[in-house]
Amino acid sequence: MKNYISLMKLRVVELLLVTTVPALFLASNGVPDLSVTIWSLLGGTLAAGGANAFNMVIEAESDLLMKRTARRPIATGEISRRSGLIFATAVSLLSLILFYSFTTKLATLLTFLAITFYVFGYTIALKKHTSQNIVWGGIAGCMPVLIGQAAVTNALTLTSWFFFFLIFFWTPPHFWALAVRYRDDYAAAGIPMLPVVAPIKNVITQMWFHSLAMVVFSILVIWSAELPIWLAGVTLILIAGWKMQLIKLTRQPTEVNAGKLFQASIVFLSIYSFLLVIGVLLK
Repeated sequence: MKNYISLMKLRVVELLLVTTVPALFLASNGVPDLSVTIWSLLGGTLAAGGANAFNMVIEAESDLLMKRTARRPIATGEISRRSGLIFATAVSLLSLILFYSFTTKLATLLTFLAITFYVFGYTIALKKHTSQNIVWGGIAGCMPVLIGQAAVTNALTLTSWFFFFLIFFWTPPHFWALAVRYRDDYAAAGIPMLPVVAPIKNVITQMWFHSLAMVVFSILVIWSAELPIWLAGVTLILIAGWKMQLIKLTRQPTEVNAGKLFQASIVFLSIYSFLLVIGVLLK
């Protein structure tokens, strides 16, 4: 059972849930219905976990070539590809059943699109064929904020789309920082992550572009949701801390600084999501 659960990459799923919670609060303009919250978080966990399991089935050979992933259960043969495929399918279907039964049709459709895009769009079509794989493939990771909105209202709002684009621009610097740290792994597996195929100066330039766009959308979410203005000030302070780490990477593009930037991006998104919840409650 432990091996099957590991297929879901629950540590990665945690970050998706972190953004789903404020999306539920924003959609409800207050505390969301407990039932909708529980089923959305459970369904979202299963959906992301199912997509991750499909990813491990498809990338078993690549995983063997990377030190970071070589001990994954399908790569080592502890779980067969057939069993992994059955598990991924069952978990994904269960997530759709939960969303359809306890939330809304739109949330169910968006969840289906997120799973499908992650598996066929990112894992199969993009990951091994373009250095911009994580830019467009990251769309799947942006979907939880739309799904959270749809689970409550069965519709999408301007605020939910601003939140979507915040995650869209946050994702590339986050993953490129990881790719800088594990550049040799990705190169060994033939995965053209940007830090593998482009000079580090080019990578950092694109990090700056995406992070600046992220700043704009982080403020637009607060403005659109009519949250307290002080949230914008705290957000800018958070971003300044994140930017300081990006400046360090710019000056010294080492694996250590890349790892610190990766962690800083997680801290930013987690605290920002918490601040959105507080902002909704204090409106």
